[in-house]
Amino acid sequence: MLVILSPFSVIFFVFGLLFLPILKLTVLLHPKFMSFAIVGISYKKADAQIRGLFSLDQDSKTKLIKAAKAKGIKSLCAVSTCNRTELYAGIEDTDLLMSLICDHTRGDLELFKKVAYIYTHERAIDHLFNVGSGLDSQILGDFEIIGQIKSSIRLSKQYGLVDAHMERLINAVLQASKRIKHQTQLSSGATSVSFAAVQYILSNVSDVSSKNILLFGTGKIGRNTCENLVKHTQNRHITLINRTKALAEKVAGKFNVMVRDYVELQEVICETDIIIVATGAQKATINKSLVRTQRPLLIIDLSIPRNVDENVQELSNVTLLHLDDLSQITDEAIENRQLEVPKAQVIIQEIQADFYDWCQTRRFVPTLKALQNKLHEIKTEELSSLSKKDNAFDSAGAELVSDQLIQKITSQLAHHFRNNSQQTDDQIELIQSVFQLNVQSHD
Repeated sequence: MLVILSPFSVIFFVFGLLFLPILKLTVLLHPKFMSFAIVGISYKKADAQIRGLFSLDQDSKTKLIKAAKAKGIKSLCAVSTCNRTELYAGIEDTDLLMSLICDHTRGDLELFKKVAYIYTHERAIDHLFNVGSGLDSQILGDFEIIGQIKSSIRLSKQYGLVDAHMERLINAVLQASKRIKHQTQLSSGATSVSFAAVQYILSNVSDVSSKNILLFGTGKIGRNTCENLVKHTQNRHITLINRTKALAEKVAGKFNVMVRDYVELQEVICETDIIIVATGAQKATINKSLVRTQRPLLIIDLSIPRNVDENVQELSNVTLLHLDDLSQITDEAIENRQLEVPKAQVIIQEIQADFYDWCQTRRFVPTLKALQNKLHEIKTEELSSLSKKDNAFDSAGAELVSDQLIQKITSQLAHHFRNNSQQTDDQIELIQSVFQLNVQSHD
């Protein structure tokens, strides 16, 4: 005879779990579903000189990441650009994050606290999306930051400092950035730090195409600047100099411009009308001792920290322009970009919603898996006991029905947690406590 009743103990758990949603524990969404914090400084409160004190080159980033790992931090990404230095971390100890920045830069903690911002949880996630999408850039819609985020997360991965939450979050930010770039006009008009420099030259220097232009430094900003110079100035007198000549030659080959050796820097400056400095040095590479010419000379410093010594302004023929000066330039392109901000925000909200859904699911899946395993253990014990007591007991039929009930139980709970925003970790902890579950984390 087919026995269709599952064991009494399993039925007991079935009813208990099916009625769990009716308990409706009315606690607000737990703010710690993902520990996440950002500390940093940006152009909004720190000028270029201060940002330079807290900038991180590649070597400093690596040392900071190693130090973070030694302190037990599981997830951290360090980003440092001309406009900002920020740490993204899966912890809540923001004092530790501030100390890490100050320990690996030339700035001190007291100064950092005066100009820093600290964001945690949802506010930190909002900020990261705004940064990655160009909404928080010094020049609205400048997407150069996204390349920095990509390279920084790759560096953190090399040292095992990216957990599942961080990777999912960064991927969501990259997805938002990509959609905004292709589905809106937020980056229209080619306005960026590098283009702003070229735009200034076009607006303030007469007969630009005949001027001798020196681009010193061929990193990301340097390459972009070179491209904009070639595209917009129609100038055939552009010279590149880089400490590593091979890198300059690679860029020069792409844009058909000249290259000179680093040792010829002073000689080239004497022949130059406009110098654009975009090196990654941690101290000044251009000073007044290198300027041995009386011809009018415009120097634009796009580097952080500043790579042009202020003493060049002691020379009457020199005009020095810094990165922050360029950000004041506004034109029709920027005004048009402002109209695209609401569209970008809608895209961010959509992708953030998907990310939060993933986080919500990630909270309860390990518990449901542990619960499912526990119920199967109980089922096995009960079926074994019943089969020993009754030779006619249909173990196969009882097991089939029990498995179906267990699946329905966990599916019902998954549906409840996924759709009921009023439920919190308290219910998950209750299930773990009642069934004495050993929950294995996803990470």
